[in-house]
Amino acid sequence: MSAYTIIGCGDIGLRVARRLIKQGEVVTGTAHFEEGVAILESAGIQPLVANFDYQEDIPEFSVNGHRVFYFLAPQGGGSSDYRMINFCRRLSAENCPERIVYISTSGVYGDCGGQLVTEDTPVNPQTSRAKRRVSAEQQLREHADKLGFELVILRVTGIYGPGRLPLSQLKKGHEVLRPEDAPLTNRIHSLDLVEICLAAMEKGEHGDVFNVCDGQTSSMSDYFMAVARLYDLPQPQQLSWAEAEKRMNPLTFSFLKESRRMSNHKMLEKLGIELKYSTLDEGLKACRNSPL
Repeated sequence: MSAYTIIGCGDIGLRVARRLIKQGEVVTGTAHFEEGVAILESAGIQPLVANFDYQEDIPEFSVNGHRVFYFLAPQGGGSSDYRMINFCRRLSAENCPERIVYISTSGVYGDCGGQLVTEDTPVNPQTSRAKRRVSAEQQLREHADKLGFELVILRVTGIYGPGRLPLSQLKKGHEVLRPEDAPLTNRIHSLDLVEICLAAMEKGEHGDVFNVCDGQTSSMSDYFMAVARLYDLPQPQQLSWAEAEKRMNPLTFSFLKESRRMSNHKMLEKLGIELKYSTLDEGLKACRNSPL
């Protein structure tokens, strides 16, 4: 039996924890505030309240010899991940994990003009949020080299799944780019992502980086329109580039400035993954049939 710690128990963290606990493993998970403790305890997770925004708000905790999943997103703003800085400050020769699986983002590659992206593609972050992810990856690599723990990085594309669909945005009249203007992107179903995280912990090797996606290339516009069709919602209004730049908020528009086609070949082959939802259509139908 191994000891597991999950830093950041949101949707994916809770699902991973439940799988491990069902297998008889002991799991500690972090809550940002005291209010999150009840959710963790109800899932059988040993709770640790730790606000990684502030060094003084992180209690002493042990991950020595643990298998750690780091799912905590960086803070908003800046080009460095200060939450990761505060986590790494707690690591030492006496508090050294066995292995860390870190969820990063495909955004670290920047705009690739629709070209196929493999794990050998150089990182080229072009937004602050992507730079924070590169910062986190670099910090973990430095500490892995210094302390000797194993590190596996998952560069994940857009996550969708039960409870993660843009239904409220569509009901509020969310607008999209015209399909002919929309950049290419990929997605991954949350339930497949859970399997990939667990496989990365078991089968990944130190230094491995895996692109995580379902292999189907589409666009954000395709995604929103498909969700609207499935849930009988009005189709979103389609905007030209010029209209979108004027009407969309800057954060939303920034996601539309990058185009990538992600290769998932290494993930499928090395981790032995068999995706349950290899297309958006299959994944959305599963969400409709199993909304929880």
